[in-house]
Amino acid sequence: MAKIFDKPSNKWIEVPNKTYAEYMKYCSNHRKRMQAHGLCKCPRAKWWQCDTVCADCIHQNLPETVSLDEPVTDCSSENEMELLDVVMDGSELMEELLCDADELNHLLKRLQELMPEALKIGKLRDDELTDTEIAERIGVKRTPSSTGSTGFARS
Repeated sequence: MAKIFDKPSNKWIEVPNKTYAEYMKYCSNHRKRMQAHGLCKCPRAKWWQCDTVCADCIHQNLPETVSLDEPVTDCSSENEMELLDVVMDGSELMEELLCDADELNHLLKRLQELMPEALKIGKLRDDELTDTEIAERIGVKRTPSSTGSTGFARS
């Protein structure tokens, strides 16, 4: 029989050798992983205390947390700013949004020139009307194409 230390009760518990070996292997693997990531600084003499509950361990080595309000110095201009000023927020840049909107407006104007009823057809499709209902509303005949899809022909 072998003994495992139980930190919550501060007592030694006797267990079979096989159970002891499995438990110590699990604890060692966990501790090595945490040490490799710099999150554990448990000395070798205290490994017997490791129960893989790092949140309660006195040997945990938590990384320093930095606030986004922390002042930082801009290397190029020596100006102080906050981290929040230099962290990308993931949203699109305003210039890109304006360019996309401008391009869309140009495309819609060109579509209006080429097929004046296209915008009306799009709005009717949004209202979930069928092709036949749309053709009746805009006053054109519905014609099947050679590919089997339907289209609209001017009357």
